[in-house]
Amino acid sequence: MDKFDEIFSLQDQLNKRIGVNTDDMNDEEQAKWVLNYTRAMQQELAELVDSVPWKWWAKYQDFDKQNARVEVVDLFHFLISLGQVLGMTADDVYQAYVKKNEVNHHRQETGYAKKDEEDSRHI
Repeated sequence: MDKFDEIFSLQDQLNKRIGVNTDDMNDEEQAKWVLNYTRAMQQELAELVDSVPWKWWAKYQDFDKQNARVEVVDLFHFLISLGQVLGMTADDVYQAYVKKNEVNHHRQETGYAKKDEEDSRHI
């Protein structure tokens, strides 16, 4: 088992421990948990923003790199859970990432002057 597979397994165990079984969810349950995890990620993003001195008018702020790292990991927990809700395995995410990365490189090579969702439909 590689590290990414292990992370997915650990997240599945944690989700089940807190009462969220992402196996065989119906569409209504999936929609509910997509919203739950998306909202949780929004909150974690806000906490990440608060780790950096974003208030240009305030002089008291410091960059809290350690907390920023924790917030990234928190985001990752919810992102993996979101993928699991949608039925994605670690391999599914890896394969989709590789394909999307190729699309993004192609967009850069061609100037990405026009939005075209069709270039990602194969993912």
